[in-house]
Amino acid sequence: MAILSSIISWLSTKRLWQIDLFMKYPHNVQFETFAKLIDRAKNTEWGKKYNYNKISTIEDFKKNIPLQDYNDIKPYVNRLRNGEQNLLWPSEIKWFAKSSGTTSDKSKFIPVSKEALEDCHFRGGKDILSLYTRENPTTKIFKGKGLTLGGSHKINNFSNQSFYGDLSAVLIENLPFWAEFLRTPRPEIALMDVWDEKIQKIAEETIKQDVTNIAGVPSWTLVLAKHILEITGKKNLIEVWPNLELFIHGGISFVPYREQFDKLIPKKGMNYMETYNASEGFFAIQNSLFSDDMLLMLDYGIFYEFLPLSQIDKKNPETIQLKDVEINKNYALVISTNAGLWRYIIGDTIKFTNKYPYKIKITGRIKHFINAFGEELIIDNTDKALEIACKKTNAEIVEYTAGPIYMDDNQKGGHQWIIEFEKKPDNIDYFAEILDNALKSLNSDYEAKRYKNITLDFPKITIVEKGTFYKWLKKNKKIGGQHKIPRLSNNRKYIDEILNV
Repeated sequence: MAILSSIISWLSTKRLWQIDLFMKYPHNVQFETFAKLIDRAKNTEWGKKYNYNKISTIEDFKKNIPLQDYNDIKPYVNRLRNGEQNLLWPSEIKWFAKSSGTTSDKSKFIPVSKEALEDCHFRGGKDILSLYTRENPTTKIFKGKGLTLGGSHKINNFSNQSFYGDLSAVLIENLPFWAEFLRTPRPEIALMDVWDEKIQKIAEETIKQDVTNIAGVPSWTLVLAKHILEITGKKNLIEVWPNLELFIHGGISFVPYREQFDKLIPKKGMNYMETYNASEGFFAIQNSLFSDDMLLMLDYGIFYEFLPLSQIDKKNPETIQLKDVEINKNYALVISTNAGLWRYIIGDTIKFTNKYPYKIKITGRIKHFINAFGEELIIDNTDKALEIACKKTNAEIVEYTAGPIYMDDNQKGGHQWIIEFEKKPDNIDYFAEILDNALKSLNSDYEAKRYKNITLDFPKITIVEKGTFYKWLKKNKKIGGQHKIPRLSNNRKYIDEILNV
């Protein structure tokens, strides 16, 4: 392990120099990425269709290729899964990440090329460690193991030519052999399908290990942590893993869960790092332990465009380049990748918090908002408002979702919140009042619609018993590390389903 740590340290030093380079010259690096992508794909079926051999500028690219979503590329994906090649990308594509994102109930199969694995996903994982060791030079993270809580679907054969599974399964199947010395549990446990049995097996195996870091979605990591405490009889995770020092999280906002993690891991010097990765690519990493925004990673073989939300519903929406973004403005993320996604709208919204280096925060999903009355409420607003309400009422939340209450003859329009508390507030009406005022302070459109209760009525909060959201996920076969609760919806689909559990 000592030799492996030395090698990792040497590679980290080299890699940090490269990261510093793209932080210093972001636009040059992005244009080089764009040019390489176009050149590599010019002889693919897609490249010939859109005349890639004649594209020399980003403006040419934007003019030639319309924005895409999954339905646009699905015919190509189906052909790739049946063994055809050189359609979207020149190198062989036989791996597909099955995405169960919350934008759609249907599964999406995202192509994963060799380049996407090596230059994007795996590089992202290594860069987390490089950036962390720069921030914490005295770390002992490599003296123990990393507990990874991933998805729950093994690799499946679609045909003799292609395989699919959760992104975590695809990555584990392709990891270099030496990575197994750094991680736990064993692959056969990590990729078990039955979630309850999987949690038990992970707990049994990892409590015997010296776990120094954990990576996973906060909500599911909490489920595992509480189960471990239950079977060990320990009061907190430090009693189980004394050398635990880092939690790497992503997938959903950490804000509603931070207080619970502080109680589960009551250790001075415990560190938290957020990452932004998805089936489509690895995009950003928190590069400072003292700031909760993330560094946009510009040399992973991904070319970025940014779609202002004001453009989304237009017939010919106009994206902007990195150099033209504005701080604290919401954009939909558009990517072109080394796996053959071209001008692909991933579905997430972000905002920039800084330039030079370019740093971002995830603000929500394109289709996850409430705008039934012109209030334009996004997840970033609701997470922050709930954090304020919890702090002022000493409450803790497990899960939540919210949606509209439609106007009719007997009631005004409003928002209904379904909340599962770990610790309920003493006075739910006071909690609702603070939540309402916090939303007003964070969102001027919401504040305007709430003026004198004319358009929007006071929020209605429905408390559900513990385990309700888990039962809903189980009923909908969405149990596992990559499944998330839809926080906001512009209709009552999720609200009504959860109320019927």
